[in-house]
Amino acid sequence: MDVPSLMRQAAQMNRDRCAIRFEGRDVTYAEAWDRGVRVANGLIALGVRPGDRVAAVEDNSLGAVDLYLGAAIAGAVRVPLYARNSRASHLAMMRNTGCKVVFAEAHYAASIAGAEAELPDLDHVVIRDDGYEAWLAAQSDRDPMIEVSPGDWFIIRHSSGTSGQPKGVGYTHHGWIANSRNWFCRLPALDWDTVIAHAAPISHAAGYMVIPVWLVGGTNILIRNFDVVEVLDMMERGGVTHMFLAPSMVLNLARHPSTPDRRFPDLTCILTGGGPITDATIQDSRRAFGDVLHQVYGQTEATPLTLMTPKEWFAQIEGSTPMRSAGRAMPYARLQVRDVESGAVLPAGEVGEIHTQVEAQMTEYWNNPERTKGTVLGDWIRTGDIGRIDQNGYLYVLDRSDDMIVSGGLNIWPAELETVIADHPQVIEVAVFGIPHDQWGETPMAVCQVAEGAVVSAEEIVQLVVERMGSYQKPGCVLFQTDPLPKTLVGKLSRRTLRDPYWTDRQRGA
Repeated sequence: MDVPSLMRQAAQMNRDRCAIRFEGRDVTYAEAWDRGVRVANGLIALGVRPGDRVAAVEDNSLGAVDLYLGAAIAGAVRVPLYARNSRASHLAMMRNTGCKVVFAEAHYAASIAGAEAELPDLDHVVIRDDGYEAWLAAQSDRDPMIEVSPGDWFIIRHSSGTSGQPKGVGYTHHGWIANSRNWFCRLPALDWDTVIAHAAPISHAAGYMVIPVWLVGGTNILIRNFDVVEVLDMMERGGVTHMFLAPSMVLNLARHPSTPDRRFPDLTCILTGGGPITDATIQDSRRAFGDVLHQVYGQTEATPLTLMTPKEWFAQIEGSTPMRSAGRAMPYARLQVRDVESGAVLPAGEVGEIHTQVEAQMTEYWNNPERTKGTVLGDWIRTGDIGRIDQNGYLYVLDRSDDMIVSGGLNIWPAELETVIADHPQVIEVAVFGIPHDQWGETPMAVCQVAEGAVVSAEEIVQLVVERMGSYQKPGCVLFQTDPLPKTLVGKLSRRTLRDPYWTDRQRGA
């Protein structure tokens, strides 16, 4: 099966139901499909042929859904760019994937202006300005019925680049459909009444949710920018049943002063992922929204791999600490922990590198065979994450392999320290990373974001770690700042940005 044939069938069967809600406008399935068909014909008129790559730098918007549908209908391969990215990064991603057309919201036009003069494969730049609707209306409304095979490319998403330059991760139609199916194996069921609010960008992880809801005849609500009050209003009055949110978004919604006075009667699932979640955020979410918080673990290269349900967060299970885990393996995913050096599969409880095998995994890094060889090992994906699996099958993701701190010959995992430090009531967010130490080689440093006027000392943070984790893991240095901590292009904490200046004249690990 392929993506457009399934979405076409759903559009026909649900033609008068609301498919998309955006900024007060309800768009039926018939209307949304018509817009997608017109974009497909517009792409064909611009010379796009099946397999050609089409990029976009956009917010959550009706135009973004137009292209989501239109590229699939035309048999083109969509390449989402990151709105917060630099012009140089946009050009690098489009050059790597040989994009033929790029779409941009009007307020991002400057970031790609003149790109066709710098990229040999790029023929057209389409700006969604005041003339976009007229351009759309001028295209044919006849479905081109392009034949697409399950093995054809559907999308090239770029990884977050936490360990270097972002890499193009290619998925086929079959892989994307399998991915769409697998997300909801252990989540609350989808049906006609499903209303999912996209407060996170659908160009990123939230985009996995669009097709599953479309295929059951539910409604996708698009929120252009994450504003806490706007999102809470939507959750309260918009009949929202499902959401995907980064952990920081969950925390901001749960801790807003107005939240305790609100009611969310339709909410059944908040799915979070993309980074570690603290105990405090889990507890705050439960108080604010009830038992609706689910957690997913996966990567752009292979996802979803594990899931944590509301029942499991607080369960008492001998031999396991569910709240500290990433959940148990999804029904269609295999997990192994292997020795980093030998590659041998390790028994339960031992720490090593996480490997996975899932039907919905990347085929290759686009135009990067050497990187592919290091990640795709036969039918398995090497995640680069370090973790362990306990006797009950719970996976504990300790950290990225290249973020491990080796202090005096002992391994320290930054994410574990961040979880503990984040429990301090004055700490909004924290990043832990290794800095040089003359005696131990390196030592943990904690940079904490706090509110203006917060009363907290470095000694308090050190003592908190000593009590919870042991003396050898205590930070050698603690800094406080009121500015937000740096993030990667897809919103993940960027330890590298904070860490690298300390190693300018030193070889890390020496």
